[in-house]
Amino acid sequence: MSEYTPEDITPPELRPEALAHHVPDWAEAAPTPDDVTDWDARRAAALVPFRLDARGWPMHPDGRTGRGGRNLGLWGENRAADPIVVAGRGRHRQVLLITRSDIGVQAIPGGMVDPGETAPETLIRELREETGVDLSDHQPVILSQGIVDDWRASDHAWVVSTAALYEIPAEVDAVAGDDAVAVAWWPFGTLAQLDAAITAVGSTLYAAHQPLLQRALDHLDMAVHPDQTR
Repeated sequence: MSEYTPEDITPPELRPEALAHHVPDWAEAAPTPDDVTDWDARRAAALVPFRLDARGWPMHPDGRTGRGGRNLGLWGENRAADPIVVAGRGRHRQVLLITRSDIGVQAIPGGMVDPGETAPETLIRELREETGVDLSDHQPVILSQGIVDDWRASDHAWVVSTAALYEIPAEVDAVAGDDAVAVAWWPFGTLAQLDAAITAVGSTLYAAHQPLLQRALDHLDMAVHPDQTR
């Protein structure tokens, strides 16, 4: 049996020698999980339960990822919020997506929950920062709170997202900002239709967000055809 040797994805700014001199404002100072002192509290507050291994290190709830180290702010669970904004109904339905500055794909606007912030507050803040759209007076539908297959996740640090659906009557003006290099409305009748429209312009739909978008579609379609639940 071959030995498991995950790739260390820790960026230079989160390696022990760098953290000894400077801690980024988005990250905790702990060079390894051994330096974290509140695992009981983190496990009790986790949206998705997780265990610690024999060393006392957090274990990804879904198992091995093939990646070690940390490329996220916290060891263990990192909370995010993803607002899915849908305009119109039926065949005229559109969804608001950004082009991410880090990996250049089409994705739901959203980001990490800041310390002292709630997920609903993050939904509003991230949407405003990345698209200029303010839906603070709208009540979203919470679709899910679960692990997303984020490219920065490792065996010991992962992302749990609160995905929420905002429905508005028609498209509104949006302007890219913060971590978005572009923002646009896309056809949203089905996930296949959305993917085809994005592929047609030479871009890619972020794989980690496809399950969240499908949940939004399922919710919207069930509202139109409630008899399907019987």
